[in-house]
Amino acid sequence: MSSEPHNIEQTPEKIQSELETFRAQWRAEVTARSKKPEASQPSSQAGPSSSASKPPRKPDASQKRTAVPKGAAQLEDDDEYVQGHAFDELSTHGAAGEPVRVESSEVDNKEPETALEFYEKAVDRETTGKLGDSLRLYRKAFRMDSRVDQDYKNKHFPGRWKPAQINPSNAPITVPNVAQHSLDGPTLSLPDLIASFAGMSVQGSTAEVEGMPTPPCPISDLPDEILLHILRDVAILDVGDFVRLSQVCKRFAYLIATEDQIWRRVCLGSEFGFGSMVYHWQKEITWETLDPELQLGENLCGVEELQQRRADESEATTHALIHTLYASSWLKMFRQRPRIRFNGCYISTVNYIRAGQASGHHITWNSPVHIVTYYRYLRFFRDGAVISLLTTDEPKDVVHHLTKDNLMQHQNNGAPHLPSAVISGALKGRWRLSSTIDNPDGDLADVEGDLFVETNGVGPKYMYRMELSLKSAGKAAKNNKLMWKGFWSYNKLTDDWGEFTLKNDKAFYFSRVKSYGFRGQ
Repeated sequence: MSSEPHNIEQTPEKIQSELETFRAQWRAEVTARSKKPEASQPSSQAGPSSSASKPPRKPDASQKRTAVPKGAAQLEDDDEYVQGHAFDELSTHGAAGEPVRVESSEVDNKEPETALEFYEKAVDRETTGKLGDSLRLYRKAFRMDSRVDQDYKNKHFPGRWKPAQINPSNAPITVPNVAQHSLDGPTLSLPDLIASFAGMSVQGSTAEVEGMPTPPCPISDLPDEILLHILRDVAILDVGDFVRLSQVCKRFAYLIATEDQIWRRVCLGSEFGFGSMVYHWQKEITWETLDPELQLGENLCGVEELQQRRADESEATTHALIHTLYASSWLKMFRQRPRIRFNGCYISTVNYIRAGQASGHHITWNSPVHIVTYYRYLRFFRDGAVISLLTTDEPKDVVHHLTKDNLMQHQNNGAPHLPSAVISGALKGRWRLSSTIDNPDGDLADVEGDLFVETNGVGPKYMYRMELSLKSAGKAAKNNKLMWKGFWSYNKLTDDWGEFTLKNDKAFYFSRVKSYGFRGQ
């Protein structure tokens, strides 16, 4: 302030000079204050992106450089993260999960101390092409912590390794189990869901263009009696196509799941059901018709009468089991009761390791080994015949040739130039399922499920006998697995039985072969 009295008037020139001085001092103070924050922040953080969205970093010597223009810093960030992240890219993540560039000088200048820091430095060396240094650092990191790679993933890529929490009903977090919620109300069981389709009808398709008439749907106008007759004919032709019709509409799904008369016809018929199952020997091992005297035994009836009596007994057994074991459901019986399938073959794939011979001229630390793979094939026929084959040829080269005609053609190594010669080593045989003749005093449910197969041996004086059990593998498929129970060799000359150990043999699994037809032969 001036020491002059207040009543003394100052000249305009003096007042203007003081104002200019004050303005200069104010500009200097503002400039000084604005330069201090810029000097304390790294140049890469200049620009529109605020520092609050990125984790703080320790300042070092590499950050003490002149500030770059804001536009240049923003362009560098955009170019760096336009491309997708690779797993081995060295990066960290902000609070919102966005990637943040890590300066290589920070990793280089700081000496790693923990296993995670060694791993991070190894990743940086690998990205720059220094593979020797990265390998050395990787080894140090894993010596300190064997799970350091998981720590690295959890730190730098947390969103990619944690399963997403799905809450379909937008329930609060305090609800213990969000899986119990549903968008459409409580979940119905399968029987209740099928029952809910009872009142529905077959609906035609909608018009492709709004305002145009709908396409005709003649099947929606059919009475239920005619519709059920059509469905029954489809089931007799191919039961697989019959089941797939349930995917057409809800009305078809209800009829196929609940129409017991159709499933009764399928179970009792010889197309796919138990009318084609063989419960008594019907052929010799060489496929000749079994001697009538051996079939009749002490019975005095004829062969045709015996076959009819056995068919009646089989049907009576089916009717007895439907009520006691399968809850009076023909559909359940068809799915669960043991039966042989003829539209494919059963394949057993065996793998085992055999030790090789070590070299006598070289010193080796490890002995060589051989991985041996071979296959067993079983194809069943409705007349009680079976083809058995043991070979190293893969299924795609074998299954289409497993026919009676090919086996007869290639007996005694005939026609070796044909592709079907792969079955030249196949054996003829016969098969039957277990019944009350194996255990007359046993329960019907207990005696069923076993399969007996008898085939020729390696020579005319030998015979092979297999005992297998019908099982199911998987949730949807049924009767698609044959488990070993025993395997014997019988010498016809000495009347001796020898048992195979089955050390390496595996179960048979069913494979559908389209060339056999829908029903098989």
